[in-house]
Amino acid sequence: MTNNYELYKVFYWAAKTGSLTQAAKALYLTQPSVSHAIKQLEDRFGITLFHRNAKGVALTQEGAVLYSYIEQSHLLIAMAEEKMAALKNLESGELRIGGSDSLFKHYLLPHLEKFRQRHPGVKLHLKHGTTPEIIAFLKEGAIDMGVVRMPIVDSHLEVRESYQLQDCFVAGALYGELKDKVLTVEMLLQYPVILFSRNSRARMAITELFHSYGHTLKPEIEVGSVDLLIEFARRGIGISYITREFVSRELEEGSLFEIQLNIQLPPSHVGVMTMRGVPLSSAATGFMERILEK
Repeated sequence: MTNNYELYKVFYWAAKTGSLTQAAKALYLTQPSVSHAIKQLEDRFGITLFHRNAKGVALTQEGAVLYSYIEQSHLLIAMAEEKMAALKNLESGELRIGGSDSLFKHYLLPHLEKFRQRHPGVKLHLKHGTTPEIIAFLKEGAIDMGVVRMPIVDSHLEVRESYQLQDCFVAGALYGELKDKVLTVEMLLQYPVILFSRNSRARMAITELFHSYGHTLKPEIEVGSVDLLIEFARRGIGISYITREFVSRELEEGSLFEIQLNIQLPPSHVGVMTMRGVPLSSAATGFMERILEK
């Protein structure tokens, strides 16, 4: 038995119990093995660590000094083992996720709520941003995973498809005459179109689609949030391009209706990005499994 840690562990239990026999039982060793380990330590330091007495063994003055250090180390190791067990069982730790405001609110929030209820000891750290910003956060190590619209092409990232979205044009009561009509692209462009102002994946996709039909999509109004897209459409300020899943409540209650077009708007997909080859924390792994459940 030459491993320092094993020798110190034998020393710790012999000092703690005051008995080589009890130390042997605690460590599932034979008493000769315990005696040999103690002798190895004494030979290494060139000092006597224990005195034998009628009850077993007692620390010498030098042995007591060593024990004061080894006891602290043992407690720290025990705490480390407890911490590792807690992290594994998701009793503590941190979950760091990046995504857009709209994906947090309309997609991730229910998952985060359930995860928080099940694992209240895990701290949540959320970073908002555009897709390029989320990719940068991930590569900097500021987040464990990013939730963004696909496609994402980057050899440093691993992307798993999670959820399908469908974008559409919506309007409020002021444009009620369009509710039962099927519009061509030319007809739609006669009305004020409202788009998200930031260069989002959804905006890029619809711009490219209209271009493929020979039309340039120039919004009359640009806004900086999904909530404003919804509110402007409800107030009749224009026709908003938005993700259907983000306005399901408004469509159901009738404050908004979907504009029907004679062309098919392709669906998009939400992807979960992680750094390729970088292991995830237990918290991130647990959350990843939840959101990828089909």
